[in-house]
Amino acid sequence: MSQQHSAAPARRLVTVADRRDWWRDAVIYQVYPRSFADGNGDGMGDLAGVRSRLPYLRDLGVDAVWLSPFYASPQADAGYDVADYREVDPMFGSLLDADALIRDAHAHGLRVIVDLVPNHSSDQHEWFKRALAEGPGSPLRERYHFRPGKGENGELPPNDWESIFGGPAWTRVPDGEWYLHLFAPEQPDFNWEHPAVGDEFRSILRFWLDMGVDGFRIDVAHGLVKAEGLPDLGSHDQVRLLGNDVMPFFDQDGVHAVYRQWRRILDEYSGERIFVAEAWTPTVERTANYVRPDELHQAFNFQYLATAWDAEELRTVIDRTLDAMRPVGAPATWVLSNHDVTRHATRFANPPGLGTQIRSAGDRELGLRRARAATLLMLALPGSAYLYQGEELGLPDVVDLPDEVRQDPAYFRGAGQDGFRDGCRVPIPWTRTGSSYGFGGGGSWLPQPPAWAELSVEAQTGAPGSTLELYRAALRARRAHPDLGAGESVEWLRAPEGVLAFRRGGFVCAANTTGKSVTVPSHGRVLLSSGEVTEADGETKVPADTTVWWTTAD
Repeated sequence: MSQQHSAAPARRLVTVADRRDWWRDAVIYQVYPRSFADGNGDGMGDLAGVRSRLPYLRDLGVDAVWLSPFYASPQADAGYDVADYREVDPMFGSLLDADALIRDAHAHGLRVIVDLVPNHSSDQHEWFKRALAEGPGSPLRERYHFRPGKGENGELPPNDWESIFGGPAWTRVPDGEWYLHLFAPEQPDFNWEHPAVGDEFRSILRFWLDMGVDGFRIDVAHGLVKAEGLPDLGSHDQVRLLGNDVMPFFDQDGVHAVYRQWRRILDEYSGERIFVAEAWTPTVERTANYVRPDELHQAFNFQYLATAWDAEELRTVIDRTLDAMRPVGAPATWVLSNHDVTRHATRFANPPGLGTQIRSAGDRELGLRRARAATLLMLALPGSAYLYQGEELGLPDVVDLPDEVRQDPAYFRGAGQDGFRDGCRVPIPWTRTGSSYGFGGGGSWLPQPPAWAELSVEAQTGAPGSTLELYRAALRARRAHPDLGAGESVEWLRAPEGVLAFRRGGFVCAANTTGKSVTVPSHGRVLLSSGEVTEADGETKVPADTTVWWTTAD
């Protein structure tokens, strides 16, 4: 490894010149490594594949790349069950590959954010294996949540908590004790009350910061600390008495002490590194607690992701988001898709009210039209935006995968999450031809539909009106126009029912969420639109489910 990215290079203090606040208006692209690009032809994406496609991401116009987990793992939950936080799983490459990817990304002007999974480890983590081997009373068991069971012979779980993946959140081991896992049984939860856990993760942070990463996306950031005594969930009224509007194992106030410690570590490093929270909370106001000035930098806006394509609903969540972030001085974030939910091109193709997991292809033409419009709306809002790999190609979910190829662990448990996340994880197409449309030389770990040939990067590059070229144009405009990106407010404009219109300095955005064309006042020169618009006599005709940008700065 180079000196710059060796295991423990000398750190230098942050200088004023490093304070660029790049993350306040950053466009961050999520790479799901197993589905992005395959560098060795084994049918599984890897770090070498990601590295080979960095020029594409640079040219797309994003600011940073967020990599889903690539750590050593038995892959019981696609890498979110980590056995060794300081090693790369052989299916993705090696630490040398990680080092090369980070260096190349920086050379292309891209920052690198890696996933961190602090709520739970793999059951193959050395700590957990030793805890099982050493039996009850082992100091290693105190680093997890081991408990005796209830009932005459301890045959019942210690409490009534259920796994997010379905079934009890407890598994009994042969010696009679039970351990807690809020997700799969292969993912035992850490006990964050034990000092060794905090010590270990502070060391892990430094390891990757010394490698040169620019930040961390914190998985299940809301789950580290559980309610004291691990009380039964009981009724909703009982939960509210515990001071939590969701569950006693999520969004406990104690997590914030952890993040204040972490922030002090991050601030030692140059280059303004960042933390991004995956924090599922009942309200955006609760989410704001994670991004106070001495804690994390950003938190995913799941309330926005779950909002229907409806002007009134969108305006409500936009206002609430901006109002919640303003007092803590954090940027809003906006996201439409990720590796855990149905892609928005499919979500918007179905009737509203179905949630974020959809099993129907719906009206694909309608879904794509709305998805393009929703993207331009999102990129016009103040703050930071997140893109999920393949959305720039207009990819839908693959909803008709055969049962025998599915790999989402939740699918096989028959309860909890519906287990249809494989549909948004199908490897993306790069070329019109080939066994995997350019993903790699040896097929792909999930089958790609034949129709994806014409959705590939090759097919869309340079094609007027293609979704890829729309994204490229939008990201160029976002960088070129100072009134796009960072900020904390919008000026709402009067508009027909079903149309969302706002001004930001010399920039105006209008999103028509209706199923019919509308006429709105023109606001200068049309900068970009997600569909064909026509102008005449100071007015602009905006087709159904279309967003248009104007600039008044010319």
